[in-house]
Amino acid sequence: MSLRDKMLAVIDDVNAQVVEREELVEMIAIALLTRKNLFILGNPGQAKSYAINAFRSRITGAVQFERLLSKQTDEEQIFGRIDLASLIPGSVPEEVLKKDSRYQEMRRELEAAMDDQRNSMDDGSLTKRVEGLIAGLETYRKAMATLYPATPTVNTSGKLPEAHICFLDEIFKCNDGVLNSLLTALNERKYTNEGRTYNIPTISFMAASNEIPNFNDPQEKILAALYDRLELKVVTANIADRSKRLSVLRDKQGGAFGAVSATITLDELEDMQKEAAAIPVPDAINELADDILCELRKEVPVSDRKYLNYYPIAQAKAWLEGHAEVQSEDLLALKNYLWYKPADIPTVEATLTRMCVNPMQDKVNDLWWTAQGVSEELNESVNGGVEPRKAFRKFRTEMIRVYGLYSELAGKAQGDSEQKLVDKLLSDMEDLSRSAHEKFGFTPMPLKELAELN
Repeated sequence: MSLRDKMLAVIDDVNAQVVEREELVEMIAIALLTRKNLFILGNPGQAKSYAINAFRSRITGAVQFERLLSKQTDEEQIFGRIDLASLIPGSVPEEVLKKDSRYQEMRRELEAAMDDQRNSMDDGSLTKRVEGLIAGLETYRKAMATLYPATPTVNTSGKLPEAHICFLDEIFKCNDGVLNSLLTALNERKYTNEGRTYNIPTISFMAASNEIPNFNDPQEKILAALYDRLELKVVTANIADRSKRLSVLRDKQGGAFGAVSATITLDELEDMQKEAAAIPVPDAINELADDILCELRKEVPVSDRKYLNYYPIAQAKAWLEGHAEVQSEDLLALKNYLWYKPADIPTVEATLTRMCVNPMQDKVNDLWWTAQGVSEELNESVNGGVEPRKAFRKFRTEMIRVYGLYSELAGKAQGDSEQKLVDKLLSDMEDLSRSAHEKFGFTPMPLKELAELN
C-alpha cells in the first residue's frame, strides 16, 4: 500500500465515525501534511474534539498533548515547570540524567541487583554488589554535577514542548501570560523559559472554540495575533441528514463506534510530507492564485503573507487527489485558508468555484467580452461622426492586441476541453473581425495575418 493510500485509509476510517465532517477531516490531514495549524469553530457537541482525537490517535509513535484552556491555566500546565534539582548546587537536572546513557545503564544494573537481593538468599555478596553499584552511581552523579553546574531547567515531560501534535480546546480563553508563550510556539515552534529557548517538535497545533474573539473590543483585540497564526480554519454544524444521525446512533448502541482499522506511523507521516512538498506547482497555477487574490481583495482582506504561503495547501490537496502536479481544482482547498471571518466564507467559496472549476472558461469569457467591446467601440465611433477609415484603423489595432492576448491564453490550454474553448474563442473573434471588415468595405484577413503585418 502506498503512503497516499494509507493516508486515505485513515481519512476514510475517521469519516466513518464522524459523519458530515469530511471537510474537517480533510483539513486535519492537510494541516499535518503541511505542518500548518488548524482552528475549528462550532457549537458544543459537534464532534470537533472527537474528530481531532480520532485522527491523531491513528498516528502511532507521535507524542500527543491536549489541554482545555481557561483563565486559570498557567504556563506550567502547558509548558512544564522548573526542575527544582536544577537549582540546587551539586544536583543534576532530571532532564540531563534521562539523556545520559551511561547513567541510565548504571541505574538499570542497580535495579537488577536489588531485585536479585529481594528474590534470593543473600550470603553478603549481593549486598556488597548493591553497595558498590550505589557508590559508583553516586560518584558518577557527582562527576556530572561538576560538568553540569546548577542551571534552571524546565521539566517538560508530558507537556507541549515534547509533543508532535497538540490540541488546545477553548484556545481563546487563555490568559495573557499563556498567550505570549503560545504565540511563539505556534509561529516559530519554540518556547523560552528562564532565558533558555527550546525547539519543540510540534507538527501541527489543533485548536477549537465555540466562538471567535470580538476584535473590535480592546480587551479581545490582543487575541488577533493568536487567531492569525491558526492558518487553516473550518466551521462545523450539526448533522443535517436524519439517516446519518440514526446511523451513528445505531453504531454507538451496538458498540461498534470508535473502532480503529487504519493507522500510519510518525515516520510515514514525515515521508508523506516530503512527497506532498515535491508536487510541482505550474506557473499557470501561481497566476491563477494571483487572480483569485486580486478578485477576493475587492471584498475580503487577504494579506500578501497569505498569498505567498498558499502553495503547500494546494500541493497537499493535489497529493491526496493523486495528481502529478497541482491543478486548478486543487485550489478549492483554499476555501479553509483564505477567509478571516465566517461571513467571508460564501464570497471565498463562490470565487474559488467560479475561477477554479473551469478557469479557462472564465478567461475565455473575459477575452470575448473585450473583443466585443472593441467592435462596439467601432460602431459607436462611426455613429458619432468619426471618419470610418480612421475608426477602422483603431479597430484593427485593438483586435491585433486582443489576438496577442488570445495567443498567450491558447499557449496555456491544457487538455482537449480547454483546447476546444480557445479554438471556439478564435473562431468567434474571426467572425467578429470579418463582419466588421465587410460592413465597412474592407477585405477580410485572418487575425494571425493581421498581427504578422503589423
